[in-house]
Amino acid sequence: MIQVGLVDDQLLVREGIARLIELSQRATVCWQQENGEEALAQLDRQPVDILVCDIRMPAMDGITLTRRLRGRGSTQPILMLTTFDDHQLFLDALAAGANGFLLKDVSLEKLIEAIETVAGGGFVAEPRLVSQVSTGIEDAPPVSKDLLSKKEREVLRLVAGGLSNREIADVIHLAEGTVKNHVSQILSKLNCRDRTQAVLYAIHWQLI
Repeated sequence: MIQVGLVDDQLLVREGIARLIELSQRATVCWQQENGEEALAQLDRQPVDILVCDIRMPAMDGITLTRRLRGRGSTQPILMLTTFDDHQLFLDALAAGANGFLLKDVSLEKLIEAIETVAGGGFVAEPRLVSQVSTGIEDAPPVSKDLLSKKEREVLRLVAGGLSNREIADVIHLAEGTVKNHVSQILSKLNCRDRTQAVLYAIHWQLI
């Protein structure tokens, strides 16, 4: 059973999501908090497999919460939920190191599948938002999964999780310079200008 920490400032919305998750019998909500500050404190007391987190909240929003966790070196899986169909929030969430981003109008089955994917180390993103910020990807030639080596895909997955080169080096036991070379190769092979764009390409072409 996947253990979930739920963070949302709207009580009715939070309790509704919690009940839906419990109905699935594939995940359980271990605790609920109404902002990022409370979630950080609760995580220290009671770790969970995944955080399901709203974007916009008082005191500390979901993106700031993600940045704080990644700043600690935490690889905590984080799935963002929001009612705001805003591609800039999606980009900010990706840049902060969130592992998933869905709108709150998703079906229960899609939400549970996303929780299972993200908790298992994968990535999910709302297709409408990916299409908004991925102008040009659809027109580019399809990218084969064989384009990147197994090690490059592993590095790209950790990049998508918001880890720095040094943190990636620690996780996969490589020199920081080697990781930097892998990242440069990934950007070159995908013809991307930066790490965020590379993650978008990876999501679109299901490379990670």
